[in-house]
Amino acid sequence: MDYRNRLSDSAVSLEPSGIRKFFDMLSGRRDVTALTVGQPDFATPWHIVNAGIESLRMGKTYYTGNAGLPELRDEIAGYLCRRFSVPADPSGIIVTVGGSEAIDLCFRAMLNPGDEVIVPQPSFVCYGPLVTMAGGKPVFVETYEKDSFKLTPDSLLGAITDRTKLLVLPYPANPTGAIMEEADLEPIAEICRQKDIFVLSDEIYAELTFGGKKHCSIASLPGMRERTVLVSGFSKAYAMTGWRLGYSSAPEEITKQMLKIHQYGIMCASTTAQYAAVEALREGDGDIEFMRTEYDGRRRLIVSGLRRIGIPCFEPEGAFYVFPNIGVFGLSSEEFCSRLMNEAGVAIIPGTAFGKCGEGFARISYAYSINHITDALAGIGRFIESSGLSSEKTGKKEDLAI
Repeated sequence: MDYRNRLSDSAVSLEPSGIRKFFDMLSGRRDVTALTVGQPDFATPWHIVNAGIESLRMGKTYYTGNAGLPELRDEIAGYLCRRFSVPADPSGIIVTVGGSEAIDLCFRAMLNPGDEVIVPQPSFVCYGPLVTMAGGKPVFVETYEKDSFKLTPDSLLGAITDRTKLLVLPYPANPTGAIMEEADLEPIAEICRQKDIFVLSDEIYAELTFGGKKHCSIASLPGMRERTVLVSGFSKAYAMTGWRLGYSSAPEEITKQMLKIHQYGIMCASTTAQYAAVEALREGDGDIEFMRTEYDGRRRLIVSGLRRIGIPCFEPEGAFYVFPNIGVFGLSSEEFCSRLMNEAGVAIIPGTAFGKCGEGFARISYAYSINHITDALAGIGRFIESSGLSSEKTGKKEDLAI
């Protein structure tokens, strides 16, 4: 049967995820040390798991309200205020199936055909396709290593047109590990207020900042709560990726429209996961601190290890990724990563999976054990040595520490 005239043009036009391409190449291979997955290697803390189990034992297996359990929405509002000084009303919160659903809901609730959404890149792969599927037009703005991969006011102003409706702020950032501090966000907020632009602030990595830096939400700045849709979830901070639970916190009128779409498409998020999330928010601050400390040690290990090998590496201050500059070896990102996997048995993700401006870089996840990271670094070192590659910029191996 010919399906070509039976399929959505917008769906057919979407490019498959560049991350998925490398995952498919890994399929079935047991000889590869992978640093590819953005998933904590910690098990969900037992007290959180037990809360989910207890909800099942108590027969709490029914639908919740569409927006989520009232007690969970109350806890989310309190958490946002307590941890990040973001004023949040439970009535503006929707509990979603992962943070990605919340992003999708925002775009579909706010965009009309042709509306433009500014997306800094390199960035996670979902924003552009979801904007397109909602009828909008993604406008990609390159961020640069020299600016610590932060969105600058000048680059934002240069991308704004009379069709601009939304700005995506994905910080702390996947894949770069960049953060935006209050001083960085203030001029961005001023532009948004002056130009009447709304913000989708993806703060899924908000709890993972290092070097004494604390996450600042743009929603905490004057005049920004009413024009910000804040999206986050439980996957990264609490090692709950498989529970598939996220949330949005937005102005009431935007939330009303998002909730209608959620009602028809999802009904409600998993009841069991919601009860577990209540426990996470009430008793999980210590779990966050433990995992953040562990990630910080891994961050230091991998950055110093890459620099010793001779790979220049921007110092990440958030999330659990590094974004080293492998372009210094004269290979494209995809060629470098393909050869590294095939010749040395180490898998990392080409920077181009996160936008064309990722060329010359690669994403490496350090959400893995110290032993796993050490093995991978040894493999990368052997690959550089055996391939005769040398850095065009440094001309020698570096021995730097952060």
